[in-house]
Amino acid sequence: MREAGRLLASVFSYLDEQVTLGISTMDINNLAERYIVDHLKARPASKGQYGYQYVLNTSVNHVVCHGIPSDVQKLKSGDIVNVDITLEHGGFIADSSKMYMIGDVSPFAKRLVDQTYEAMWEGIRVVKPGATLGDVGHAIQQHAARHGYSVVREYCGHGIGREMHEEPQVLNFGQQGKGLVLQEGMTFTIEPMINQGKAKVKLKKDGWTVVTSDKTLSAQWEHTVAVTRNGYEVLTLRGDEVTAFSEAPGRQ
Repeated sequence: MREAGRLLASVFSYLDEQVTLGISTMDINNLAERYIVDHLKARPASKGQYGYQYVLNTSVNHVVCHGIPSDVQKLKSGDIVNVDITLEHGGFIADSSKMYMIGDVSPFAKRLVDQTYEAMWEGIRVVKPGATLGDVGHAIQQHAARHGYSVVREYCGHGIGREMHEEPQVLNFGQQGKGLVLQEGMTFTIEPMINQGKAKVKLKKDGWTVVTSDKTLSAQWEHTVAVTRNGYEVLTLRGDEVTAFSEAPGRQ
């Protein structure tokens, strides 16, 4: 799991130079696929899963999750886009996503992106043996509410290991002390989806793309996390996060 996570983090480091003004979301998909297959000698785990044809999701602006790459959709100034990738190596899967802000992004959009990132870390920081999944969801939900945002309830994090989606579901809302009690060795994703407006979402006719019902912006970040003896380890930690991570409470 650590090796799969390390490799996936390197994909985002590569894409950091590629996800720029004018690129199509299909080009992002193709670049990621070549990097994963040719350079890392790994497998893009999303491709073929549930009949999905691509190696990643690109969710732009009011798309909450599962946005489909397209040759037509090119990123323009002011866009925010979530790139969500899974990677399998040695029989184990890692899952992570990152928000990119393109060109001149409004302060409102930047605030949403930044606070969603902080919401993810609020959830991560409570992970330790004896904590509950309700503690994780509560931390995320409270952070979003404090900043005036709503939490998507229909989609959530999940257990992960030899399969992309395993039990349990890791909700982005909850009650402290409720839900599954965490134990050393568990691995799962924490991936808050936070809306600028109302929490309600709808599924488009393509059967994949989820959008906000009121067309307001949505943001998402995701990491694969392991429960350690005394806290947590972020298996998909990227290079640009190492300093912040080293100072984070609970890190083991």
